[in-house]
Amino acid sequence: MAVVYAVGVGPGDPELLTRKAERIIRQADVICAPTGAAEAGSYALSIVEQFIDRSRQEVLVQLFPMLKDQQGLDPFWEEAADQVAQRIAAGKDVVFITIGDPFLYSTYLYIHRILLAKYPEIAIEIVPGISSILAASAVSGIPLGLGGERIAILPATYENEELKRTLEEFDTVVLMKVSRVFDRVYAVLKELGREKGGVFVRRVGSGDEEVHFDLEALVGKKLDYLSMLIVRKNQL
Repeated sequence: MAVVYAVGVGPGDPELLTRKAERIIRQADVICAPTGAAEAGSYALSIVEQFIDRSRQEVLVQLFPMLKDQQGLDPFWEEAADQVAQRIAAGKDVVFITIGDPFLYSTYLYIHRILLAKYPEIAIEIVPGISSILAASAVSGIPLGLGGERIAILPATYENEELKRTLEEFDTVVLMKVSRVFDRVYAVLKELGREKGGVFVRRVGSGDEEVHFDLEALVGKKLDYLSMLIVRKNQL
Protein backbone atom coordinates (compact mmCIF):
# COMPACT_ATOMS: atom_id res chain seq x y z
CA MET A 1 0.00 0.00 0.00
CA ALA A 2 1.39 3.38 -1.01
CA VAL A 3 2.20 5.90 1.73
CA VAL A 4 2.47 9.68 2.04
CA TYR A 5 5.59 10.63 3.97
CA ALA A 6 5.78 14.16 5.37
CA VAL A 7 9.51 14.62 5.75
CA GLY A 8 11.21 17.43 7.60
CA VAL A 9 14.45 18.28 5.81
CA GLY A 10 15.86 20.60 8.45
CA PRO A 11 16.78 24.28 8.21
CA GLY A 12 19.17 24.27 5.27
CA ASP A 13 22.22 22.09 5.82
CA PRO A 14 21.81 18.68 4.08
CA GLU A 15 23.93 17.10 6.82
CA LEU A 16 21.19 17.94 9.33
CA LEU A 17 18.77 15.51 7.67
CA THR A 18 18.06 12.42 9.72
CA ARG A 19 19.16 9.08 8.31
CA LYS A 20 15.51 8.07 8.07
CA ALA A 21 14.62 11.20 6.09
CA GLU A 22 17.41 10.56 3.59
CA ARG A 23 16.45 6.90 3.19
CA ILE A 24 12.78 7.68 2.54
CA ILE A 25 13.61 10.46 0.09
CA ARG A 26 15.94 8.16 -1.87
CA GLN A 27 13.35 5.37 -2.02
CA ALA A 28 10.24 7.38 -2.87
CA ASP A 29 8.55 7.39 -6.28
CA VAL A 30 7.41 11.01 -6.07
CA ILE A 31 8.93 14.05 -4.33
CA CYS A 32 6.52 16.91 -3.67
CA ALA A 33 8.33 20.19 -3.06
CA PRO A 34 6.57 23.40 -1.98
CA THR A 35 7.36 26.86 -3.29
CA GLY A 36 5.92 30.19 -2.22
CA ALA A 37 5.93 31.76 -5.68
CA ALA A 38 5.49 30.30 -9.16
CA GLU A 39 8.72 31.85 -10.43
CA ALA A 40 10.77 30.83 -7.39
CA GLY A 41 12.52 27.57 -6.70
CA SER A 42 11.76 25.31 -3.77
CA TYR A 43 14.12 25.88 -0.84
CA ALA A 44 13.27 22.46 0.58
CA LEU A 45 14.12 20.87 -2.76
CA SER A 46 17.50 22.63 -2.90
CA ILE A 47 18.40 21.02 0.44
CA VAL A 48 17.76 17.45 -0.71
CA GLU A 49 18.53 17.64 -4.44
CA GLN A 50 21.66 15.52 -4.00
CA PHE A 51 19.57 12.62 -2.68
CA ILE A 52 17.13 12.58 -5.62
CA ASP A 53 17.43 10.54 -8.82
CA ARG A 54 15.39 12.49 -11.38
CA SER A 55 15.76 9.70 -13.94
CA ARG A 56 13.67 7.47 -11.67
CA GLN A 57 11.75 9.81 -9.39
CA GLU A 58 9.09 12.37 -10.25
CA VAL A 59 9.72 15.81 -8.75
CA LEU A 60 6.49 17.74 -8.36
CA VAL A 61 6.89 21.40 -7.37
CA GLN A 62 3.67 22.71 -5.81
CA LEU A 63 2.64 26.31 -5.29
CA PHE A 64 1.74 27.43 -1.76
CA PRO A 65 1.37 31.24 -1.82
CA MET A 66 2.76 32.79 1.37
CA LEU A 67 0.34 35.62 2.10
CA LYS A 68 -0.72 37.22 5.38
CA ASP A 69 -4.35 37.05 4.35
CA GLN A 70 -4.92 33.41 3.40
CA GLN A 71 -8.50 33.79 2.29
CA GLY A 72 -8.97 32.43 -1.20
CA LEU A 73 -5.95 30.11 -1.05
CA ASP A 74 -7.92 26.90 -0.43
CA PRO A 75 -7.86 25.95 -4.14
CA PHE A 76 -4.04 25.83 -4.09
CA TRP A 77 -4.05 23.49 -1.10
CA GLU A 78 -6.87 21.37 -2.51
CA GLU A 79 -5.03 20.96 -5.81
CA ALA A 80 -1.82 19.96 -4.04
CA ALA A 81 -3.65 17.38 -1.92
CA ASP A 82 -5.44 16.01 -5.00
CA GLN A 83 -2.13 15.65 -6.85
CA VAL A 84 -0.75 13.65 -3.95
CA ALA A 85 -3.87 11.46 -3.78
CA GLN A 86 -3.70 10.73 -7.52
CA ARG A 87 -0.19 9.37 -7.20
CA ILE A 88 -1.06 7.34 -4.14
CA ALA A 89 -3.98 5.82 -6.09
CA ALA A 90 -1.46 4.81 -8.76
CA GLY A 91 0.49 2.88 -6.12
CA LYS A 92 3.32 5.38 -5.78
CA ASP A 93 4.92 6.37 -2.49
CA VAL A 94 4.92 10.14 -2.12
CA VAL A 95 7.30 12.24 -0.04
CA PHE A 96 6.27 15.79 0.78
CA ILE A 97 9.42 17.61 1.83
CA THR A 98 9.25 20.65 4.07
CA ILE A 99 11.92 22.76 5.72
CA GLY A 100 12.28 22.30 9.44
CA ASP A 101 9.72 19.92 10.95
CA PRO A 102 6.41 18.91 9.32
CA PHE A 103 4.32 19.71 12.40
CA LEU A 104 5.81 23.08 13.37
CA TYR A 105 4.65 26.05 11.25
CA SER A 106 5.07 23.84 8.21
CA THR A 107 3.78 24.24 4.67
CA TYR A 108 2.82 20.57 4.78
CA LEU A 109 0.11 21.25 7.38
CA TYR A 110 -1.97 23.06 4.74
CA ILE A 111 -2.59 19.77 2.92
CA HIS A 112 -2.37 17.44 5.92
CA ARG A 113 -5.83 18.47 7.11
CA ILE A 114 -7.24 18.05 3.59
CA LEU A 115 -5.76 14.56 3.24
CA LEU A 116 -7.25 13.54 6.59
CA ALA A 117 -10.69 14.88 5.73
CA LYS A 118 -10.93 14.04 2.03
CA TYR A 119 -8.75 10.94 1.76
CA PRO A 120 -8.93 9.21 5.16
CA GLU A 121 -7.91 5.89 3.60
CA ILE A 122 -4.43 7.21 2.72
CA ALA A 123 -1.66 6.14 5.09
CA ILE A 124 0.46 9.05 6.33
CA GLU A 125 3.79 8.88 8.15
CA ILE A 126 5.42 11.94 9.71
CA VAL A 127 9.22 12.04 9.70
CA PRO A 128 10.44 14.73 12.13
CA GLY A 129 13.12 17.19 11.13
CA ILE A 130 15.46 19.56 12.92
CA SER A 131 13.69 22.88 13.32
CA SER A 132 15.34 26.15 12.34
CA ILE A 133 14.61 27.22 15.93
CA LEU A 134 16.95 24.58 17.30
CA ALA A 135 19.57 25.30 14.65
CA ALA A 136 19.41 29.06 15.31
CA SER A 137 19.79 28.50 19.04
CA ALA A 138 22.86 26.33 18.43
CA VAL A 139 24.60 28.64 15.95
CA SER A 140 24.01 31.74 18.09
CA GLY A 141 24.93 30.10 21.38
CA ILE A 142 21.61 31.25 22.90
CA PRO A 143 19.97 28.45 24.96
CA LEU A 144 16.24 28.08 24.57
CA GLY A 145 15.44 26.89 28.07
CA LEU A 146 17.01 25.87 31.36
CA GLY A 147 15.35 24.15 34.32
CA GLY A 148 11.89 25.56 34.89
CA GLU A 149 12.14 28.35 32.30
CA ARG A 150 9.21 28.88 29.99
CA ILE A 151 9.53 29.12 26.20
CA ALA A 152 7.10 30.76 23.75
CA ILE A 153 7.15 30.28 19.99
CA LEU A 154 4.89 32.58 18.01
CA PRO A 155 4.56 34.51 14.77
CA ALA A 156 5.98 38.02 15.14
CA THR A 157 2.81 39.36 13.54
CA TYR A 158 1.14 39.45 16.97
CA GLU A 159 -0.11 42.89 17.95
CA ASN A 160 2.12 44.98 20.20
CA GLU A 161 0.21 44.47 23.45
CA GLU A 162 0.05 40.69 22.98
CA LEU A 163 3.73 40.66 22.11
CA LYS A 164 4.58 42.67 25.23
CA ARG A 165 2.67 40.27 27.45
CA THR A 166 4.45 37.29 25.94
CA LEU A 167 7.89 38.89 26.37
CA GLU A 168 7.09 39.69 29.98
CA GLU A 169 5.65 36.28 30.86
CA PHE A 170 8.15 33.95 29.18
CA ASP A 171 11.88 33.49 29.74
CA THR A 172 12.65 32.84 26.07
CA VAL A 173 10.56 34.04 23.15
CA VAL A 174 11.12 32.85 19.59
CA LEU A 175 9.57 35.13 16.97
CA MET A 176 8.96 33.58 13.58
CA LYS A 177 8.16 35.46 10.35
CA VAL A 178 9.84 38.53 11.77
CA SER A 179 11.20 40.05 8.56
CA ARG A 180 8.24 42.26 7.60
CA VAL A 181 7.55 43.51 11.13
CA PHE A 182 11.07 43.75 12.50
CA ASP A 183 11.05 47.51 13.05
CA ARG A 184 7.83 47.29 15.04
CA VAL A 185 9.13 44.38 17.10
CA TYR A 186 12.40 46.17 17.79
CA ALA A 187 10.46 49.20 19.05
CA VAL A 188 8.60 46.93 21.48
CA LEU A 189 11.86 45.38 22.68
CA LYS A 190 13.37 48.82 23.21
CA GLU A 191 10.32 49.97 25.14
CA LEU A 192 10.74 46.96 27.46
CA GLY A 193 14.51 47.40 27.71
CA ARG A 194 15.07 44.05 26.01
CA GLU A 195 16.73 45.15 22.77
CA LYS A 196 20.15 43.86 23.93
CA GLY A 197 18.88 40.40 24.79
CA GLY A 198 18.03 39.12 21.34
CA VAL A 199 19.64 37.54 18.30
CA PHE A 200 18.47 37.70 14.69
CA VAL A 201 19.29 34.65 12.56
CA ARG A 202 18.87 34.50 8.80
CA ARG A 203 18.77 31.30 6.69
CA VAL A 204 20.38 29.19 9.38
CA GLY A 205 22.25 26.15 8.13
CA SER A 206 22.69 27.49 4.60
CA GLY A 207 25.55 29.21 2.80
CA ASP A 208 23.70 32.50 3.33
CA GLU A 209 23.47 32.12 7.10
CA GLU A 210 23.81 35.32 9.14
CA VAL A 211 23.71 35.89 12.89
CA HIS A 212 23.16 39.41 14.25
CA PHE A 213 23.29 40.47 17.90
CA ASP A 214 23.21 44.19 17.07
CA LEU A 215 19.49 44.42 16.40
CA GLU A 216 19.48 48.20 16.05
CA ALA A 217 21.68 47.89 12.95
CA LEU A 218 18.87 45.98 11.20
CA VAL A 219 16.20 48.66 11.65
CA GLY A 220 14.95 50.01 8.34
CA LYS A 221 16.51 47.22 6.27
CA LYS A 222 14.81 44.70 4.01
CA LEU A 223 15.16 41.37 5.77
CA ASP A 224 14.97 37.78 4.56
CA TYR A 225 11.69 35.87 4.94
CA LEU A 226 13.59 32.85 6.30
CA SER A 227 14.68 34.55 9.50
CA MET A 228 13.76 34.63 13.16
CA LEU A 229 14.43 36.46 16.40
CA ILE A 230 15.26 34.77 19.71
CA VAL A 231 14.91 36.91 22.83
CA ARG A 232 15.95 35.84 26.34
CA LYS A 233 15.27 37.58 29.63
CA ASN A 234 18.43 36.31 31.30
CA GLN A 235 21.70 35.39 29.65
CA LEU A 236 23.73 32.48 31.03
